[in-house]
Amino acid sequence: MNRRLMMLGAVAAVVTGVASTTANANPMRARLADTLHAVPAPSAADRANVERLERDLADDSMEGRGTATPGGARAARFLATEMKKIGLKAGGDSGYFQRVPMMDPPAAAGGAGGNAGGRGRGRGAGGAGGARPTPPPTPDECLAKAPDDATMARIKTLQASIDSAAAKSVNTPIGPGHDGGGGPMRPLPVRLPSLADRDTVPADRQRTAVNVVGIIPGGDPVLKNEVVLVLSHYDHLGRVNDHQGCRPVGADSLCNGADDDGAGTVAVLEVARLLKKAGTPRRTIVFANMTGEEIGLVGTNYFIAHPPFPLAQIVAGFEIEMIGRPDAYAGGPGKAWLTGYERSTMGDMLKQYGIAIVPDMRPDQRFFKRSDNYGLAQRGIVAHTLSTFNLHSDYHYASDEVNKVDFDHMTAVIHSAAEAVRHLADGPKPEWHTGCNPAHPGE
Repeated sequence: MNRRLMMLGAVAAVVTGVASTTANANPMRARLADTLHAVPAPSAADRANVERLERDLADDSMEGRGTATPGGARAARFLATEMKKIGLKAGGDSGYFQRVPMMDPPAAAGGAGGNAGGRGRGRGAGGAGGARPTPPPTPDECLAKAPDDATMARIKTLQASIDSAAAKSVNTPIGPGHDGGGGPMRPLPVRLPSLADRDTVPADRQRTAVNVVGIIPGGDPVLKNEVVLVLSHYDHLGRVNDHQGCRPVGADSLCNGADDDGAGTVAVLEVARLLKKAGTPRRTIVFANMTGEEIGLVGTNYFIAHPPFPLAQIVAGFEIEMIGRPDAYAGGPGKAWLTGYERSTMGDMLKQYGIAIVPDMRPDQRFFKRSDNYGLAQRGIVAHTLSTFNLHSDYHYASDEVNKVDFDHMTAVIHSAAEAVRHLADGPKPEWHTGCNPAHPGE
């Protein structure tokens, strides 16, 4: 066994041991009659599958997975094939695809940048590299508190260690540069209200993107009508001329988005695979890889407007985004943080089960409002995002490549995510804390 697999085994042993101890000591856990079996500790085969999926999704052949582009369509077909292999029930209006009607805007209206409309998460505290700045903070009692000085000192020491290890492990060169396409900026496509509306658009401007949806039906006579939604966004920025947010690096002008959000998309598939093996859940679990997050939550907003089941049935939304690299703020390799942790009971519930998830300790970044989970939360659905984004400098750059992914870390986080979804599917449903429901703030 090589050193990296030994490290993975050690992380898995810690996660499993803590979960087992907590389960025995926790009365709520003892009362829960699980139908899903515990997820086995991460194995070398799990890690190999994570790496296979990640390398395929972040490959140049996917052309950056831009929304309503040939590369995006290629990625969607790949995801649907994987869902079918896992044995998920198709959950779209066209097999595993939920078609999202779009159009290219008229040239005069689109201009050079089209509907750049994406919210842009910014790159770190200063929005470096020309990305849109982080939204300014506003008073909010439901935000996490910034870490104290002693905690920050420990975080800085751990981050230095993580960065040093990453520098040694990233030994695959990005290469002489990819052909990013060049040419003028392509106007970004615009989402239409319905498929019927697309038919009113001239044929040469009609576009279709897709959400990719698979289902594990629940088995409980009552709870099977409740849904746990596990989601990611599989789109990224495509080529430099597809999206003004894609930043070239040297001759490389193709933004592959290995971390953002190839890593989260792989996690959704792997969580589905692990839970499909674990048995029949009490609640129904829906796995959705959404399109168009980078241009304004396009896929999620369409999913909300045209849900394959009543939105009232969703008892929890669990998004996974950017888990490809460890974050010292979460505690290092194998651990993750949950956006909006303080807003609901979800984080504490999962922590009681020994799952390696902590609050988001960067409240100034407003991460809770910057991913697909927020579209669900605005409808009153308890929805959060699991992440380990450490504000790395490759965010929205062509350098967000697969050679920088820590697969041991990613595999361990996926194991935690699978355990989290298992408990959401079989256990108590999470609730908003008073005053923290974005659909009804302050109540």
